[in-house]
Amino acid sequence: MAVNPNAAPQSATIRVCPSCGAKNRVLADRAVDHPRCGRCRADLSAPGAALAKPVVVTERTFAAEVERAELPVLVDFWAPWCGPCRAVAPVLEQLARERAGRLKIAKVNVDENPALSARFGIQAIPTLALFRNGALVDEIRGALPKAALEARLAAKGAG
Repeated sequence: MAVNPNAAPQSATIRVCPSCGAKNRVLADRAVDHPRCGRCRADLSAPGAALAKPVVVTERTFAAEVERAELPVLVDFWAPWCGPCRAVAPVLEQLARERAGRLKIAKVNVDENPALSARFGIQAIPTLALFRNGALVDEIRGALPKAALEARLAAKGAG
């Protein structure tokens, strides 16, 4: 395909894949065509879809996904072998769906991201850390029932 040097530049947006976290450049005229992630082929068509489920965050993506997020972010520090972590996961998925656009839920696997665990002094899991404007504003240790977690979030004005 030949590129026309006289053509007007196309506007594009960057969309973060809700599945793998890859950044994808989506041309404005292609946004209605259900664009897919270049890395994992996940659907990128709904801009808010990434917020409707927890986002996997790593040491590499933490600053972009949490510290520079416009919304409050509830970070779940967890591990796959942890029973209470697995028990709280469905509650977090439900909160992500219910509060999409008001609260972002992020998950950090402590085994795969030891520097983040050390940075925030994570000594027990699950630990839920609430960030607003990049600052840690609350920390919850242990698996809370949904009602208790919602009350805690409401008290901190998160979503």
